[in-house]
Amino acid sequence: MQIGLVNWTGGFLTAESYGDGVSVLGSSLGRKQIWALEVAAKEGKRTRVALVGHQGQRLQAEADGTVRCGWLPSDSRSHFLLEVHPSGAWTLQQPDSQKYVGSDGEDVFCVSWGLSSHHMWMPQLAVHAHVALFHPSSQLYARADPELNRVWVDTPVPCLEECGFVLRFRSGACHLETSGHKFVSRAERLARMPSAETAFQLTLRPGGLAFLADREGRVLYPQGSRGLLCLGHQPQGNEEWFVVERCPLWVTLRTMRAKRYLSILRDSEVYAGSKKATPTSPFLLEFGPDAQMVQLKGIHHRYLAQQRPCQRVAANGSCEEAESRFRIWWHFGSVFLQAANGCYLGRLPVGRVVARAMHPGPKEEFGVRLANRPFLVLRGQYGYVGSSAGQEVLQCNALEPDCVELLPCQPGVYHFQSKAGGGDAPPPPDPARAFLLPWMGRVPLQGGNPPPGSLLEG
Repeated sequence: MQIGLVNWTGGFLTAESYGDGVSVLGSSLGRKQIWALEVAAKEGKRTRVALVGHQGQRLQAEADGTVRCGWLPSDSRSHFLLEVHPSGAWTLQQPDSQKYVGSDGEDVFCVSWGLSSHHMWMPQLAVHAHVALFHPSSQLYARADPELNRVWVDTPVPCLEECGFVLRFRSGACHLETSGHKFVSRAERLARMPSAETAFQLTLRPGGLAFLADREGRVLYPQGSRGLLCLGHQPQGNEEWFVVERCPLWVTLRTMRAKRYLSILRDSEVYAGSKKATPTSPFLLEFGPDAQMVQLKGIHHRYLAQQRPCQRVAANGSCEEAESRFRIWWHFGSVFLQAANGCYLGRLPVGRVVARAMHPGPKEEFGVRLANRPFLVLRGQYGYVGSSAGQEVLQCNALEPDCVELLPCQPGVYHFQSKAGGGDAPPPPDPARAFLLPWMGRVPLQGGNPPPGSLLEG
């Protein structure tokens, strides 16, 4: 779990790039302001944790009250007792001295046994702004309903566009934006614009759990037989807690020659026979560490795998099997998938998908489309990618996330358009201004406008 910690002045706890200094600097989350929260043990209402900075050093409180970063993971000085307060703020108490980590503005110290506002730290999630909300109690995901202007917690697999949300933090409050660019509000219906009615306090708990509450203390949780997400006072059995996950990458695959979508039939049989995407056409695309090997998981939580000793491909594999890993070869927006037997996936005349071609050709080429992302939230080295009022170009140093709409041009190739209507997709579509997206978590943009090889995280 990665977080930022905001003190009473609105500044972030910062690990300096040089030396072992710790201070409160900056009003936004940068690399130096992100801390990895490691949970050691639960101790009553408090949790023993360690905070690891961007260089791998741990936050430490010395005997003289100095707070710095160090390299001793087993040292008790690098452990703190974290307590979540009703306001959502955290306190960090050094177990040996029983003193609290605090700040007088820019300086950070650990000298006081008593609590004050100077010892309160408001956590902010350091996840990518495009997220999915998983409800552990029901094992379901939140889904926005654009027709009824409501949010339901009723979806077992987040392969729909409506399961994606954007977290926006403004003036210490969290606004939850749907994929249709509306906002969850206190009135149980989606609002068109962010306002005081869409502002919630995000409370975090170690382990990646979070809940949203309004200014009157009511919390959002699913209610009723359909799981309507609305405010209430008395959730039962941790019903208010959600796991905030990065929005997953679901795609559809279509044969380039026959133009048939891959789908799962009768739970495990893989065919490319439908001209339109079916409910079993989306696959979760998971990349290996080197981004050259991929796994494809269907909506039934099983992976595509080559069946030994035959060449058939079925959706009954597990993530541990070597047969469920495919080498991916990108070819101008389309892909070739090479199975564990060295052969390439292709389609038989009857539609069945097999791995039997020794060399890739037109029959083994698949077009790839994003299934659950009508837009991208792109983040680069200097901030988010977004548009400014009156500007026709996208800037790469925005403090707040901006939704860059995706207008399909051809398989794997998209025009980018800012939410305001400008951007890189003026009608009629111009192929020279389209971008090729080989998705790897980080998106290497290839096109006429950005510098070659520019990396953005989307």
